[in-house]
Order: sequence, then C-alpha cells, then structure tokens
Amino acid sequence: MSKMIPINTNLFLGYPDTISVALGEDVTFHISSQESAVQVSVVRLRCADVDAPGLKYEIVESAISGVHACHDQPVVPGSAVVVNDGSALSLAGSWSIGCYIWPTRITPETQTILSRWSEVDGKGYLLGISKADGLTMKLGTGSGTAFTAKTGKPLKERRWHWVSASFDAGTGVLTLCQWQLAEGCVPERLTTETFAVEAGTELDSRTPFLIGAHHLSPKQGAYAGFFDGKIEAARIVSKPMPASDLRALHPTQRTGCAESSLLAFWDFSVGIDTLAVTDLSTNALHGRLHQLPRRAVTGVCWSGKVHDWRLAPQEYGAIHFHSDDLYDCGWKPTFTLSVPENWKTGFYALRLRVPGTEAAPSETVAAETFIPFFITPAEHSPRAKLAVVASVATYLAYANSALRMQHVHFQGLIEHAVQLSLDEVYLAENPQFANSTYDNHIDGSGRCYSSWLRPIFNMRPRANPFNYVHDTHILDWLEEEGIDYDVITDVEIDRKGLAALKPYQAIITPTHEEYSTLNMMNALMAYQNAGGRHLCLGANSFYWRCAFHPQAPQVLEVRRGMAGTRTWESQSGEVHLAGTGEPGALWRHSGFAPQALVGVGFDATVYDHAGYYMTTPDARDPRVAYILEGISDDTPIGDYAARVGGAVGIETDRADFDLGTPEHSLIIATSHGLGPGALPTLEEIRTMSHGLDGEQNNLVRADMVFFETPNGGAVFSTGSISYALSLSHNDYNNDIRTITRRVTDRFLDPAPFNIPG
Repeated sequence: MSKMIPINTNLFLGYPDTISVALGEDVTFHISSQESAVQVSVVRLRCADVDAPGLKYEIVESAISGVHACHDQPVVPGSAVVVNDGSALSLAGSWSIGCYIWPTRITPETQTILSRWSEVDGKGYLLGISKADGLTMKLGTGSGTAFTAKTGKPLKERRWHWVSASFDAGTGVLTLCQWQLAEGCVPERLTTETFAVEAGTELDSRTPFLIGAHHLSPKQGAYAGFFDGKIEAARIVSKPMPASDLRALHPTQRTGCAESSLLAFWDFSVGIDTLAVTDLSTNALHGRLHQLPRRAVTGVCWSGKVHDWRLAPQEYGAIHFHSDDLYDCGWKPTFTLSVPENWKTGFYALRLRVPGTEAAPSETVAAETFIPFFITPAEHSPRAKLAVVASVATYLAYANSALRMQHVHFQGLIEHAVQLSLDEVYLAENPQFANSTYDNHIDGSGRCYSSWLRPIFNMRPRANPFNYVHDTHILDWLEEEGIDYDVITDVEIDRKGLAALKPYQAIITPTHEEYSTLNMMNALMAYQNAGGRHLCLGANSFYWRCAFHPQAPQVLEVRRGMAGTRTWESQSGEVHLAGTGEPGALWRHSGFAPQALVGVGFDATVYDHAGYYMTTPDARDPRVAYILEGISDDTPIGDYAARVGGAVGIETDRADFDLGTPEHSLIIATSHGLGPGALPTLEEIRTMSHGLDGEQNNLVRADMVFFETPNGGAVFSTGSISYALSLSHNDYNNDIRTITRRVTDRFLDPAPFNIPG
C-alpha cells in the first residue's frame, strides 16, 4: 500500500486586493513563493470540505490562466508612526525630546520609542527602552556605532512613565529622565542620569522620523525595533529643557504664545478615527500610521468618567503599538484578473500549483494552494431570485485563528485531544502573518483588527473546517438541487445597505453570520420588513457588533467588551471602536438582540456531541404544516451530520420572547440529546449555580423558528451551526434536506405571507 503524502498548501501564498469583486470589474493578486514560477487556474467552488461531501470545483477559463513568474516577498509586522519631516528633526545644536509611555512587553533587546535612527550606518538618534538598560539614548557617530547612554533602571510593564532626553550643546551634557508616575498607593519614582557626549555625533540620518520603531537603513520602509505598548504626547524642542518643564509644555495653552523652540508636538487625541497623526506645532510635521496600531485607547489622563472616546478625546491621547501588528503585507502585485461580465457569481479562488501539474487530480499533487475571493453581481446584471450572503466579516474575525493551539480552554471544551492541521502548524511557525481577533498580541493584549491584505490560511479549501468551509455545504446543496442563486457578501450590505439586498426575493445567511455592522443589521431588518424572505441556516448569528474601519476598509475592527463568549477582554474604557466610535461588544447590549432580527439568538456552545430536533405542537399550525409534513412527532430530525454526527451542534441559538422574538413566531422544532458539554453563553448567566449544562438547562437548546414579516415577507431560522452539515447525508436524501427544500421553494414563491391577527 502506498503512503499518502500530505499536500503542501503553503508552497505558494497570496491575497487579493479586494475580497469581493463585481462582474466586469478587476481584482489584483499578490503572490509570494520561493518557487520561480506558478501555474494559475481560476476555479468556482461548490464545496471546500475535503472530507464530506468532498472538495468540488469547476475550472473556468480566464485571461490569467497559465504560468506566471513569482518571487519570495517578505512580511514585516510591527506598527509605527511615520513622519516625513525632511531635515526638520535632524537636531543640530541643543535639543530635548520626550513622551509618555505605558510599556506592555519589555524585552532584553532595545525597543524604540522615538527615533530618526539608521541602524546600518549608525547615524541619527534613538530613544528606547530595554529590560536591563532601562531608558536608552543612542546618538550616531557615522561609523556604524553609536554613543549610548542608559539609566540602568528597569521600567515597569503596564505603568505610565514619562521618559525624556535633553542635550545642552554648550556643555556637551546629555540628561536622561525616567519618571514612573504615581499610581494608587505606589509613589512616583524619578531617575535622572547625566552623560558627557563625545564629539562628532552624526544626528542627521536622512530618514523620516518614526514613533514606535527605527529604520534599518536609509531605505524607506525597512523598520525594526518595534515598541510594544502605549505612547502619548511626543514632543521635541530645540533647546535644553528640564524634564518637568518639557513634560508641562503644551502648544495650545494660550493663543498667540507659541513656543518658538517647539519643533513638534504630536497629539494623538486629534483624529482618533483616522490614520493621520497631527502635529500641533507651527511646523505642521504631521504623520501617518504604519500597520495600523490601535487608537481609541485610554491615555495617561483617563479619568474613568466616560468610556466613549468621542466624549473626552483628550483622555484618549495614546496609541497602542505592537511589534506584531499587520494591516497590509505590502507585496508587489503579480497580476490582475478582469472578471468577465458573463461569469456566474460565487465563491471563487485562484488555484496555484507547480507548473506542469495543472491537469493532475487534486488528491495526487504534492502542492496546491487556493486564494479565495468572491464574485458578485454587477449593478445592472440579471439576478437570481435567491442570494447566499457570504459572511466576510466573520471570516475576517476568525482569520488565521490560533484558538485551537493557544487557548488552554479549548481542549477541555471539546473533551478530546486537539489534532492540529498542517496549516495551523505552519502559522505557528510563521507568526508574521498575524492571528485572528480571537487571539492575543505578543504583549498579551487582544487583537482588535483583522485585514484581508494578507494570506488567510483558514478561509480556503482544505482549511480547518469551520465558517468558510461549512458555508460551502449550502452551496453544494443548492447545486445538487439545481436551485439558481447569486452570491453576495456582507461587505456589499455594509457599503450599500438595503440596495444590496433589494433585488432578491429571498436570501440565505449561512452557518455562522456572527459578526455584523450597524449597516448590515439595519439593512437586513429593512429587507425583511419590505417583504424579503430570510433563511438563517446557522447559529451564533448577528452576535458581535463590529465595523469596517472607514479609513482602512479592508480591516474589520472588533472590541470584545466585558461580556459575551470571548477569549480576551477589552481594557477598561476601550470598548468603543476607533474607526466609527460606536460601542463594540454584543448586539444584545446595544438593544438589538438577534432574536429581534431572526427570532433566535446565541445560547450555548456544543463541543462534546451533537443532538437533533424533535417537532413541537407549533409544527402542525396551518401556517407551517407543509414544512414538516410527513415527519412524525416521535421521529428525531437530523440525528446525523458530517463530522459532528448531528444537526444540532457546535453552537446553538434559541427563541426568547423577552429578547425580541416576534410574538407571532412559531417554534416548530427544538433540540434534544444535548449533554454536559453543551454550555450556556456567559451573558445568559446572572449567578453561577449547578445545572447549567444542556442535560439540565432548558435554556440550552436550538430552536427551529418561523415568523412572517410586514409586506409579505418571512423568516426561517434553524438555530444550529451544524444544521447545514446534515444536508448531504445519505446522498442528499434526508429530513434536513427535505425541510430546507420546502422552505426555500415557498420563500421563492411570490405568494405573500400574512402576519396573523
């Protein structure tokens, strides 16, 4: 028997410049590999699950099909502020420089706070910190070395400090100040050290000024020494100044009294919702964010009186930098696909292989990579009556998740050993690609940004089965049934609102539409109330409130708040999104629980074993009798599913009239067979007690719900992520398939629904 060789899914890596492209428009791909050439095919996916019912796709002919040259493109994470200052900050003569810092990871290596330093040629200046040396100042000598001064006193992580350096050209004395601020019962600690500076320092590095990093060389864009922590109120003056005076300096204290020696004063509380950094000095040395560090974070002056940065921006004057921030890989483009107007919409991908293997079956090749993207209708193109909404926001929230590897609770939840995929191992070995919003930065703080401008390893065929892979089970079923459909994404709903949904008589939101923006929620409600029909074939739907950053639209922003099922918790005062200002956290806590939209909402995780549905008396109501016709009350529905063994599993949603389930809703089936591993969500629990799991707690369940909406519309919700995994069971001959087909057919029938009473 021949041994099966694992397929290398990472020999080629890449990403599109836009995740969703309309018919007739262009999408550019960025590819990296140590291979010199790549064989490219464009495929339309039917199923991305290699286990069951199997990987299915069709190759479509395109202008980019064939062999292309490629090369290895590096990824350099780490955030900073870049100020293109010319020579304004070259610091000839006397000067002083300083800022507030809140370090979150102090390392043996120097982390840079403020710099105009070129590491290769040893020119410029750098203010930084390290574990043993404390506050450090490097001054260039132009000989590849540096004059280095250091306090030798360690700083405290997660404590505010004032740090500064002042040089008196007349005396040749450099003064370093490391000032830990008082907090609680801990008094302030002031360290001041002076140094005689050697002659011949070279402070003009001919590089832009950086906050949070320094230059490797005069070549722009090659940065190093990234800082982990908050920086606030950086300033530079052209004279020696005591630390207390420099700390007290502010350029807007009184009109007409500008300090002539002030070279720059960067106020991060200005433009929090932008990628721009404002200099309040008369020199206007404004900067821009590099790799999207986190804004809307509490600063040294945060009082706790408000938690919304828009109400007191001056209390949010810090930026949190991370050495592993990644917004854009910045790879050079490889080629551009002009999407023909006559293609079908759908889940698409580039299939990348070694040249010469393009005709080989997928299971026989040694290397194969897929780069996903979505093709959506053009504005005036013909439409199907049904649209499947791809959950891009959710895919991004989980993009490159390390949950199964890094979070200690996960193995306990699933009650068996975690079997890691080769992609998960590869990502662990290559952390530069950045993890998901469920993971933590290297300094322990939660990740709140996720971008599609990077390779995403769990949003493609052969990925660890969840979200994207699960959603394609619905596509596979639609193809099997011969039901015509379009694919749109929630990105279009966010950008265009109701207009993105209006052409369709019915829509399907798939297995896990967990993350939704304000525009998405309002557009979906408006669609339903205008007579649209909505099949919600998943669970944990419409749970987290999030937003795409208006100034970085390829980025999803998530703040976890202090409630809900979460793997990290927002710092106090940091729940509001930087990009839009609206509160993050759960939709339930914004007064718009998912029950109000689709009749059911998240109540439990089910990671030990799945359950099934049983009908309820509501199933025989004439309004819905056709859905479960022929299925007896004592017959389990969906006691089967690919991978998990049941149609009620992974995560479940239930009806709750107190949380907004419409009063005329019918609960036509509810779950049975859940066990002690079915655990309620945290927001469901007021106090801890025995009997909270699925064996004993009636609130831990999945409900299958139907209700009518105004103007002839209706909603059908299944309340379970694993529901769609049952569709292909027994060669698509099963009760779950029958129920879904009956509802879909009725929802595509133009005959209106009527709200009873």
